[in-house]
Amino acid sequence: MARLGHNQIIKHVSTKLMFVISCVALLAAAFVADFLWASSSSISSAYRSVAFKWALQKSGNIVVPSPLSLKHENKKEEIISEGNDRELLSATFADLPAPELKWEQMPSAPVPRLDGYAIQIKNLFYVFVGYGTINHVHSHVDVYDFTSDKWVDRFDTPKEMANSHLGVATDGRYIYIVSGQYGPQCRTAIPNTFSLDTQTKSWESLPPLPAPRYAPPTQLWRGRLHVMGGSKENRHTPAYDHWSIAVKDGKALERNWRTEVPIPRGGPHRTCIAVNDRLFVIGGQEGDFMPKPGSPIYKCSRRREVVYGDVYMLDDEMKWKTLPSMPKPDSHIECAWVLVNNSIIITGGTTEKHPLTKRMILVGEIFRFDLESMTWSVIGKLPFRIKTTLTGFWNGWLYFTSGQRDRGPDNPQPQKVIGEMWRTRLHL
Repeated sequence: MARLGHNQIIKHVSTKLMFVISCVALLAAAFVADFLWASSSSISSAYRSVAFKWALQKSGNIVVPSPLSLKHENKKEEIISEGNDRELLSATFADLPAPELKWEQMPSAPVPRLDGYAIQIKNLFYVFVGYGTINHVHSHVDVYDFTSDKWVDRFDTPKEMANSHLGVATDGRYIYIVSGQYGPQCRTAIPNTFSLDTQTKSWESLPPLPAPRYAPPTQLWRGRLHVMGGSKENRHTPAYDHWSIAVKDGKALERNWRTEVPIPRGGPHRTCIAVNDRLFVIGGQEGDFMPKPGSPIYKCSRRREVVYGDVYMLDDEMKWKTLPSMPKPDSHIECAWVLVNNSIIITGGTTEKHPLTKRMILVGEIFRFDLESMTWSVIGKLPFRIKTTLTGFWNGWLYFTSGQRDRGPDNPQPQKVIGEMWRTRLHL
């Protein structure tokens, strides 16, 4: 009986000891888990952001996190959550690898311009209207001569013509100006349409668009002035309408615009080019700033925007065809293009918003679309990131002027509106 009692005691003690060991093990496991969680929490936000960017990259938006964005991402979130305007903005949307180009600064435009427009006719570069500041818009044309590399002329636009967000096209003498925004801030669009005789510097009115449009892709194709997409009257809602009217020598041959096949994706700030008897529409965005409700000066109010790199083409079948997308989403490129050696060259622009700050990110690459192989490549870098460049090509030189540039090499957010002119040798 005594021996049995002793065994029971040992068994009882062993059971207690196992219980204590189990509790210690559970506590240790909890401590380790808590330690790991605490260690990871300081960078979890950064890695969530990186995972988001990686997903965007896999989807084709070519977004690469920089080491700087990892280092400051959590601090950035804390600042934003406190409502502080001192966001630490890093180069979240990394520049794509590209050859370095040697740039030479030329005479600046007489005035700085944002959302200005340009047409090149031989050696003369006509630069239209645009914002000087958000509260001031231009109502004149400046002319640059590529042969002398000087600004050589200036003349006024009609009082009834828009000051930004135009549609523009040329036949080699006459320049057609379609719709656009009248006045500063985020004022309303107007449907007014004009032609300019560049030899006499005289203007002529043409039938207005069926409805006002902001920054509609516009081009002359097969004897007709084509206008498509853009934004509707509220500045934000994408339009899909496509209209055309027959024109010749700066005059309309018809009284009314004709309805054409709608564009597959609407929106403003896109490149539109007619080449090889085909019509191309490239890049752009859905959405834009809107006037603040009740504001007497139509003060701009930020709205959600989606930037894309879609490419569409019309040919003999008169059906929109989808072509390979740009290397990255790109907008604000209406006059940022030239044709060189059967290729479309596009300079700068804006890409998708920063995923945390929602700030605009500028583009500093030069893109090439080979019209023979229908493929894209990145062929160089601008001296800085910039949107709404006005681009020309003359005697082997690629020029650009005006627009809104970045805040510096490490900050792709837009800041200063400029009138600078730059050029580089372009070898394709």
